[in-house]
Amino acid sequence: MTSATLPATAAVAASEENPWARAWRRLRRRKGAMLGLAIVALFVVVAVFAPLIAPYDPIATSWSAVRKAPSWAHWLGTDEVGRDILSRIIFGARASLSAGVVSVGIAVGIGVPLGLLAGYAGGWIDALLSRVVDAMLAVPFLILAIALAAFLGPSLSNAMIAIGVTATPIIVRLTRGQTLAARVEDYVEAARAVGNPRWRIALRHILPNIVPPLLVQASLAVAGAIIAEAALSFLGLGQQPPSPSWGSMLNSSQRFIAQAPWMAFWPGFAIFLAVLSFNLLGDGLRDALDPRHR
Repeated sequence: MTSATLPATAAVAASEENPWARAWRRLRRRKGAMLGLAIVALFVVVAVFAPLIAPYDPIATSWSAVRKAPSWAHWLGTDEVGRDILSRIIFGARASLSAGVVSVGIAVGIGVPLGLLAGYAGGWIDALLSRVVDAMLAVPFLILAIALAAFLGPSLSNAMIAIGVTATPIIVRLTRGQTLAARVEDYVEAARAVGNPRWRIALRHILPNIVPPLLVQASLAVAGAIIAEAALSFLGLGQQPPSPSWGSMLNSSQRFIAQAPWMAFWPGFAIFLAVLSFNLLGDGLRDALDPRHR
């Protein structure tokens, strides 16, 4: 093989490479994205194996250890009723990650079919769905989530539903825009020319090609959902005491900021780290899945 044929061979091999394998190779080159992925994986492991990792029962009180500073016995200190903060943060990861994943799953499950329908069908269906989406987007995200959570009642499951419904318009609009761009592509015109029905074109030809931007948006939406769940729990509309949640821990610590600042610092730091990691991962996915990337 001559040196002149090497670039052509490399180009052919690159074109035949699996697109997801190529995206993973690009993602591995971004240190920030890999750091975010590692932290997300750590949070998932902590949430799944919380009963094995937590040193104490997260709801067990001890009046002899009220508002104790961090020590060898309690690495992150204790709260106003003597509960171990480290154990509560470990179990609180379950509530926050569940809220992020489930609420985004609700938003994607509702938003993608509606956006695909609006973008491909067009006409009065597109006009009607677009006006509903515009009306929902006119209300600030957190305000609408608080209103829905208050209407449904205070609980973690209702908070997930409220956050998922509130995040749906963003997914609908993104899916609609990507569908409008994809339906005029040559491969869609070719599928239409050979007699494929409209539903098959939408599901087999358009949907797989708009997954990358939806995946990026979903990863970024998880970060927003974690903040929203913490805000709802802080207001008493999310996870209910004594079950641990990062937001409810912040709510209970606000009265003891001066006497026990560690009560507010550690749940706030956990929220910051989780949101930062999902944002770093989403930013890396955006670059890795961009077909125009070089």
